[in-house]
Amino acid sequence: MKTDSKPLVYSMAVLVILMLTVLLTACGGAPPPPAEAGAAVESSAPARTIQNKGSDTLVNLALAWAERYREIRPDVSIAVTGGGSGTGIAALINGTVDIANASRKMKDKEFEAARANGIEPVEFVVAIDALAVVVHPDNPVDRLTIDQLADIFTGRITNWKEVGGNDAPIILLSRETNSGTHVYFLEEVVRKGEKDNEDIFAPQTLLMPSSVGITSELRRNPNAIGYDGLGYVTEEEKMIAVARTASSPYVLPSVESGSDGSYPIARNLYMYTAGEPSDVIAEYLDWIRGPEGQAIVAELGFVPLPQE
Repeated sequence: MKTDSKPLVYSMAVLVILMLTVLLTACGGAPPPPAEAGAAVESSAPARTIQNKGSDTLVNLALAWAERYREIRPDVSIAVTGGGSGTGIAALINGTVDIANASRKMKDKEFEAARANGIEPVEFVVAIDALAVVVHPDNPVDRLTIDQLADIFTGRITNWKEVGGNDAPIILLSRETNSGTHVYFLEEVVRKGEKDNEDIFAPQTLLMPSSVGITSELRRNPNAIGYDGLGYVTEEEKMIAVARTASSPYVLPSVESGSDGSYPIARNLYMYTAGEPSDVIAEYLDWIRGPEGQAIVAELGFVPLPQE
């Protein structure tokens, strides 16, 4: 008589499964219970990432904002990168960022390029910057007019003795052309805010890629002169008091003089969005422009916006 082997095989399979279960439990603890059908899976990943790019003047401030805001809204991640105002604005035009940082206003041709791509940039003033003119601490010159600065940076004045300093050649330092700070200094100081003025930086001007580059060059060269955002000036640099004209008061850059308008080289700092912002981007910009965001502006040496 032939015996059916199926029950025996089935029993052996069950025994093997039970043994494997015991082994797995001993090695790694009990397996987790299966998730109920339709149950939401909790994730620690941010629900929304804001891409923020542009001005090197604004980058440290933007990073500080992003870090503090993450404490308030851990579901929102803000990715901040520099590269210059032109880089940020180009990314906005191309639709690859949510917010472009700029230390200058967008140009008409940039607005036109954005609109050609179906993007309407919206401008937000987020802080004020007193742009400091800086020299080596050993330089005896401590004040200059806008006219003198224009003559220095165009190369019409080439020796410090022409402005009351030592008999030594003037070494010119500037930010790179992609920098909004470069553009602002060119338009408001070199060209003195005159729309028909076509003066440019002297060809011997050394173009620095960052604020660190200007500080480094000034540290080693007592005859150099440059400019930088007030929040980036170090103890190794001496700030020059600036006057609008020879008969105007000479004013040092500070949070106070930048805020009250007495310092003649103060400018707005901007964020641009692709269209009117909504949801998390609108909330973030409101926070930046509010009391908590503007307190960080003051902490980093920039000038806060007036609060209502």
